[in-house]
Amino acid sequence: METKSTNPQVEDEKTENLEGAEMYIGKYLLTGIAYFNHKGEVTKRIQLHGKITRITKSGIFFERADGKGEFALPPDLTSLEPAIPGAEYTLKSTGEVVRNVDYISNWTIEPPSDKKDE
Repeated sequence: METKSTNPQVEDEKTENLEGAEMYIGKYLLTGIAYFNHKGEVTKRIQLHGKITRITKSGIFFERADGKGEFALPPDLTSLEPAIPGAEYTLKSTGEVVRNVDYISNWTIEPPSDKKDE
């Protein structure tokens, strides 16, 4: 059985992990992304936050609170963890305090392996 979305901001999807995406639209997201090199060392960390605007098979999109446009995360709803109600989060990079967060999503980005498939 195929279900149709009543929200135009959520694409119709047969992919199981996007079922229930509508409940996240308009929610406030804080995300942290750590980039690692081949040695396992952190080369860059970013923290972004903003309101989720749409969810498609291409990603979870949110409008950055810093006014620098839209940012997309992979379309994995299981990555969205409920935030602690009433908690304040201080961004390490800027010292900015973020309040009223609904969901947190942390990501680790590692370079592809140098090994080739045999």
